[in-house]
Amino acid sequence: MSVARIVLFIAVVVVALVHVSHAWIAVPVLGFVVLVIAHDRVIRRRRRADAAARFCERGIERLSGEWRGKGFDGAGFAGEHHLFAADLDLFGKGSIYELLCIAATAAGRATLARWLMHPGDVTAAEVRERQVAAGELRERVELREEIFVVAAEVASEVEEAKLDEWSQEAAVLGRGERIVAMTITVLSVIASAIGIPALVARFVNLTNPGTMAVHSPWESVPFFVMIVVISLFARRLSARVAVITGAVERREPALALLAGLLAILERQSFSAPRLIALRATLQRGGVPASRQIERLRKLVSLLDAQRNQFFMPFAKLLLWTTNVAFAIERWRTESGSEIVGWIATIAEMEALLSLSSFAFEHPAFVMPEIVPEIVYGEALFDGDAVAHPLIPDDRRVANDVRIGGDLRLLIVSGSNMSGKSTLLRAIGVNTLLALAGAPVCASRLRVSPMSVGASISLNDSLQEGASRFYAEILRIRDILRTPPPLLFLLDEVLGGTNSHDRRIGAEAIIRGLVTRGAIGLATTHDLALAQIADELAPRAANVHFEDHVEKGEVMFDYRMRPGVVTKSNALELMRAVGIEV
Repeated sequence: MSVARIVLFIAVVVVALVHVSHAWIAVPVLGFVVLVIAHDRVIRRRRRADAAARFCERGIERLSGEWRGKGFDGAGFAGEHHLFAADLDLFGKGSIYELLCIAATAAGRATLARWLMHPGDVTAAEVRERQVAAGELRERVELREEIFVVAAEVASEVEEAKLDEWSQEAAVLGRGERIVAMTITVLSVIASAIGIPALVARFVNLTNPGTMAVHSPWESVPFFVMIVVISLFARRLSARVAVITGAVERREPALALLAGLLAILERQSFSAPRLIALRATLQRGGVPASRQIERLRKLVSLLDAQRNQFFMPFAKLLLWTTNVAFAIERWRTESGSEIVGWIATIAEMEALLSLSSFAFEHPAFVMPEIVPEIVYGEALFDGDAVAHPLIPDDRRVANDVRIGGDLRLLIVSGSNMSGKSTLLRAIGVNTLLALAGAPVCASRLRVSPMSVGASISLNDSLQEGASRFYAEILRIRDILRTPPPLLFLLDEVLGGTNSHDRRIGAEAIIRGLVTRGAIGLATTHDLALAQIADELAPRAANVHFEDHVEKGEVMFDYRMRPGVVTKSNALELMRAVGIEV
């Protein structure tokens, strides 16, 4: 089609140069116009087809394990000092967020990130609503594809338009000024109806004195007076009109796409209570949100009409820009406050679609039971075959874990690389998934809403001049300040100091957390710390991971066992890499 357009354009030039009949030039011109319109439609269809293909390709990549680094990783959502984001690989390349997120809009991505980052801010009822909604959407792959395709187009457009910010701005033009503008416009039309024919007749008389048309020169005076009045009034309001038009001018494509996205949601029928509630937000006074956005789009398109060189003089006479600006301002007054809610609805729907996609692509994962914390009075994590969802199926090892009620603490001992840190991450990640409303990597899980705090992957900071030990105690301080219910995950607690101080400090930290009703796990290489569990029994217990040596290689089964580990593999690991000890 592109080549055909070029050929027809050349044909127009050739016909014009050879001076053939004007009727012939209409043929290539008409063909060129038709092709331009048709080509634009094909381009839009091709763009949507590419987006649909991209949606399916990403799904296949997630199923085949080739998704890392190809999606949106949400690296900018969590700050450096977040209580668990870095420790649980929540964001970044190959993160749980990248695996989950299929949202195309910034608002949808932010909503999903918020659900994962703040597990303690949700109630059991809210989580169960999300679970039911995600369950209903699980098999609706076509809906996810359609939303993704349209949202992929609308995302950048709507974000650039910043319609949510515009809708919250204070009123710019007053009602009295609107009445004056309408009055001036009506008078201008009347004056033009009288004055323009008089001017035309006067021009005809001057060029052809024999004509019979006779008009008084005073008939044109009201017309010129109105031109002056219009100019002064338009100049007085120009700055404020520019504020209004500047916010939406050239945003017609964004509004059309947003209306299309809202229309998709309006066409759906749901049975899940949360989905029904979301769809209900897309109506105001019985008028669908897509229709209201379409009304704004038409007003914005009227602004573009004034750029037509033939219509421009009439636009000036009719105070076109000013009157359209008043109409847009009136729309914003009546419906503008709804835009934030509509975008929030789209955002939540995209977050729920991400959860449903995760459930669809992981049929072996289960929806956890969300238990209100008031049932036990404290936090609860009770799971069978709990494993880390980012570990491939053929290498994933699961363990049964129960903390809550009488047992609040597990002290995990074991040799290097035996699976202690992975266990902590698996418990933390599955807690975040559960409280976001997603299925979990387990055969069964009961969990209560609670905050999460982790100290697993801390490093020193050259920028802040802080050692790893100092960074660790700052994180532990923040965890201690977090009100229960709380799940804490401490890896090699206070590992950056001497044994004497570590023993005293670790016991004080763990005792404080358990006494306040928190639940959690703490790993250690120092077997002296294992005595803490004996002293806190029955609220605490020791578990461990083992290893064995085969043909000079250290082997692990990554199975958690009760009790304290009885041996270390540090020397064997050193020998395995060639260090003589």
